[in-house]
Amino acid sequence: MKFLAVVFLFVHFSVWSQKGNINGKVHFSHNEPALGATILVLGTQNFAVADHNGDFKIKAIAYGNYTLEISSPEGKTKTHTIHVHQPSHHINIALEKNDPKALKEVVIQKTTVKKEIMEKGFSVNVIDTQEAAKRNIQTNDLLGQSAGVRIRQNGGLGSSINYNLNGMSGNAIRIFIDGIPISTYGSSFSLNSIPPALIERIEVYKGVIPAHLADDALGGAINVILKKGAKNTLNASISYGSFNTTQSNFNTTYRDKSGFTLKGSGLYNYSDNDYEIWGKFAYNIAPNGVMTQIKAKRFNDAYRSYGGRFEAGFTDVKWADTFLIGINASDDYNEIQHGQAMSKPYKGRFTEADAQVISINYAKKDFIVKGLEFTVNSVFSQRGEVLNDTVKWNYNWFNEKAIGIDGQHFLSPTGAQQGAATILHINNKIFSTRGGLNYTLNDNHKFVFSTMLYDFARNDYDELKSEMERNFQQKRDLQKSVLSFAYELQAFDSRLRTNLFGKRYNQKTEQRTPQIITTGGQSAIVEKLDNNNTTFYGYGFAGSYFVLPKLMFSLSAEKAIRLPSENEIFGNPGENQTSNSSLKPEESDNLNVGLRFGPYLINQHKFSFGGSGFWRNSKDKIVREFSNRLNEALQTSPSVNLGTAQSLGYEASLEYSYNKRLFIGINMSKFNSLFKDKYDKNGQILDYYNKQYPNEPYFIINGNAQYNFKDVLQSNSELNLYYNFTYVGEFFTTWQETQIDKVPSQFPHDLGLSYTFPSKKYIVSFDAKNITNEQVYDNFGVQKPGVAFYLKFNYILNKF
Repeated sequence: MKFLAVVFLFVHFSVWSQKGNINGKVHFSHNEPALGATILVLGTQNFAVADHNGDFKIKAIAYGNYTLEISSPEGKTKTHTIHVHQPSHHINIALEKNDPKALKEVVIQKTTVKKEIMEKGFSVNVIDTQEAAKRNIQTNDLLGQSAGVRIRQNGGLGSSINYNLNGMSGNAIRIFIDGIPISTYGSSFSLNSIPPALIERIEVYKGVIPAHLADDALGGAINVILKKGAKNTLNASISYGSFNTTQSNFNTTYRDKSGFTLKGSGLYNYSDNDYEIWGKFAYNIAPNGVMTQIKAKRFNDAYRSYGGRFEAGFTDVKWADTFLIGINASDDYNEIQHGQAMSKPYKGRFTEADAQVISINYAKKDFIVKGLEFTVNSVFSQRGEVLNDTVKWNYNWFNEKAIGIDGQHFLSPTGAQQGAATILHINNKIFSTRGGLNYTLNDNHKFVFSTMLYDFARNDYDELKSEMERNFQQKRDLQKSVLSFAYELQAFDSRLRTNLFGKRYNQKTEQRTPQIITTGGQSAIVEKLDNNNTTFYGYGFAGSYFVLPKLMFSLSAEKAIRLPSENEIFGNPGENQTSNSSLKPEESDNLNVGLRFGPYLINQHKFSFGGSGFWRNSKDKIVREFSNRLNEALQTSPSVNLGTAQSLGYEASLEYSYNKRLFIGINMSKFNSLFKDKYDKNGQILDYYNKQYPNEPYFIINGNAQYNFKDVLQSNSELNLYYNFTYVGEFFTTWQETQIDKVPSQFPHDLGLSYTFPSKKYIVSFDAKNITNEQVYDNFGVQKPGVAFYLKFNYILNKF
């Protein structure tokens, strides 16, 4: 009741206090509009951005004396005092112009969106991709340099990815493309293959997820926002480097005066991934079982993907801000070098996948009534995958047929590299739609309703099964829906922002699997049917308060639910994952507390600092099953519920720049992730009680630096030098915590440079990854690439 009283007090305060509006025009000499100028009310969080005519409006300012700070990329910063004492004030502000600067409108827009997202109280990173687009850096590498984020990758380009956000990992972290689950698009259109050049920004929510991303993202969400600008542009790039790696992409947009818009983008990636492996986790096993450490190249690990996206429709017209119909098509080929661990190399095991996707995207502000925003994004996807594994010989890491005790070539006892020989066809049909209604009552009150519907259907058949088994069609069906509602409040001149939300989760699954029953010498197929229907409710809160104009305190909490995914329930043969139809949903209580200082500007020095603490308490935690003996093949495993887990930790980040030329950033995160089930069913204390969960790094530091040189070799050119490092503390891959399964600490370093030609149309970059050839490991001791070099060319055409 006290809380409700406080809320009503805020409402009463906002409605009845006297407030006025400030509107006006910002211009340079000769009445030239100051497009993009920012007008900030010092001491508050109120601001406006001047439009193409230089006009601006700041609403609902409480009566009193204020100082306005007016800044523009093209002019000198100016202050203006004003006494607000009536409903409306009009002012004209003239700025003195600096030397021209080539700062694009999109940069101003991104900065404003980033600021708005980060001030809502969620524990969130907002990653800009403008600089990364110039370099040979993958989207996952960019994510991995962000505070509290650890990218777990089983090898090189195209290998399987797992994300860890502050101790939560796996499918507890959901990945979205413009709010749609990325799994809809298939394995050939993923964060492995989408280059930063096609991305506007990346939003990383940790622990607590806002209502507009209605999904069962229990541990966090990564929402990738693709570029949507309606300017006539063309961007293209191609790079080549170590391990015969080629990456290329383009994106283009055309819009005429009527609002008719065409967009196109494409990508191509290829790598042999034949990098060297060595050290404690790389070994051959002799016929007598003796393990010999080796240094060898991976040989069955090539990856290729290509895809295209085309959209047509209208933007910025009277009846729609966005109406686009899109078609995606993509294809990939991925050789599989080993199972979960590197204990046994494969030869001839690979997958081929393709996806065809149709999408409809509609958005309109002031839909029907003023203040109502309506959005809907619907996607239908048809995905196919073939797993091929028919080679019957065993191989060692020198790409040689293994020799048995009798001196003969060693045949696989199961008939293939992984289990029985198979040519397994997996056909998926997915329909996903997300709709939202946001109603802004006034500057202080906003209501958000969002819904997500997800329908998944999968059929499997194996060419090498018996005719009787092939005639029985296996089916896997999953339907999921998430409804969410939120109320957002701003009070005390926007110094206080709160967000209350609730969510409803429902999931239905059905699985039909054939089983051969033999009686009296006669065999018959019978159907095994597994189905489930689950409903859960969750709720949460996020809030921020500006103690000072540049000192923000944030608090967020959520009771979150994570429903098992289709791969965890039905299995994923291409990733060596077996099915488990008895999986239970995972539940977690999540809490984040944070402070953010800045940005502060002292002379030419600009810096900001952020820090947060977090707590996670999970029940029925879902993880991939692992063995206590790493020298086993660890080829396949299901996902299982591992009881109760608790994580407690903190993260911090510091950003510094000098004279808009030197940029330094460093962040770190440290946490524990402990097994908290104390007793077994007989009342005995479990061996693993209060132990750190294995196979999860828990201490990470990232650092990066950039320096910008002007007019190098040519007037109006730009040279950027880059450096970044990652430190990962040692961790164990099994519960045993012995030296043989300890992953040592890792400290790789990267260097890079980019040169922008005077026309700004051409950019050349060179990157050196892991320059000290550090042994870098990840899941179950799988080694990642050593030293590597890449050269990249970018072409940018902003008007045509």
